[in-house]
Amino acid sequence: MKNSSTEEEQRSLTSSSDPSYSGTVSEFNNDFDGYRWVIFNGQKHLATLNLIKGNTVYNEKLITIDKEEYRLWDIFRSKLAAALVKGLKNLPIKNKTKVLYLGASTGTTVSHISDIIGNSGVIFAIESSIRVARELIENVASKRENIIPIIEDARKPLSYFSTYGEVDVVYCDIAQPDQTEIAIDNCKTFLKDNGKILLVVKTRSIDVTQDPRTVILQEAKKLENSRFNIEQILNLEPYDKDHGLIYATYSQIKS
Repeated sequence: MKNSSTEEEQRSLTSSSDPSYSGTVSEFNNDFDGYRWVIFNGQKHLATLNLIKGNTVYNEKLITIDKEEYRLWDIFRSKLAAALVKGLKNLPIKNKTKVLYLGASTGTTVSHISDIIGNSGVIFAIESSIRVARELIENVASKRENIIPIIEDARKPLSYFSTYGEVDVVYCDIAQPDQTEIAIDNCKTFLKDNGKILLVVKTRSIDVTQDPRTVILQEAKKLENSRFNIEQILNLEPYDKDHGLIYATYSQIKS
């Protein structure tokens, strides 16, 4: 779905000290599933229903529509938002979904997933940096009951003592040469049969000498060789240069 907003317009969504506005909801996303396309200042934007009314995470705009509060979702600060704008179909993250998030960082995307899954869902937010995790905990997880922050190395999934049971979705956004292998190991440990993976491929972290499109296809092949069925591959430019997203389904049973 084509987005008509310019980069400057998108950046302006986080520039005001007063984040509250009224707006209108569009009909581009009739199934809802926790996020909507909304019309703001004549432009179409992504938004999630705010789980914590009145609360912002990164000074994003809040819009009231039919007495419900939505948070505008900045596509230049969230690769998942960029993927939705670039045409990601059938987002597997919905109300009540259980998510393992690798590379949670300060929690921008985590917070929007938190909105989507609601208090009946849960996010196990893995972040290895103590400094970054402190910001995640103080600004996001401390205010949202459905986020469990875990300060651990994603290469060591068996050290996540706070996780419980299988998850529905693994979301991976880590800048490491072996990022796909790390994601696969976590899926084998935690992802349920027919569960989904959303893998952000940071091509320059893998191989700076190859064309990014070639790198993304190579990483998709690694998933296929580990019993994943590829659903969709997206290039995230112009929102994230040299980044792609792979959406795949995991089968625990060899065919």
